[in-house]
Amino acid sequence: QVQLVESGGGLVQPGGSLRLSCAASGFTFSWYTINWYRQAPGKERELVAAMASAAGSTNYADSVKGRFTMSRDNAKNTVYLQMNSLKSEDTAVYYCNARHRVYIVDYWGQGTQVTVSS
Repeated sequence: QVQLVESGGGLVQPGGSLRLSCAASGFTFSWYTINWYRQAPGKERELVAAMASAAGSTNYADSVKGRFTMSRDNAKNTVYLQMNSLKSEDTAVYYCNARHRVYIVDYWGQGTQVTVSS
């Protein structure tokens, strides 16, 4: 079965850090671009970061550039999102997404809650 399992969310104070993980199974991980999305209450889902299997293809939303870093471990079928200097506006449910680079196929994780509050 195809599965994406996210972890690492929680409550953190402004200026703090969290590291999200997304473990994949049931498909050939390296064939997919991996994306992190987030959705805050009352807002549209937005793309936060994206990384293809090839090097040098990571992209970030302007709102998180310089603060968030995405990494990918194909051997472990796992992707990470390191979030530093967190702000209250980063509060959202964060979703891991795997999208095939050629075919119209993608998978979604269940989401993990990130709350930034003092």
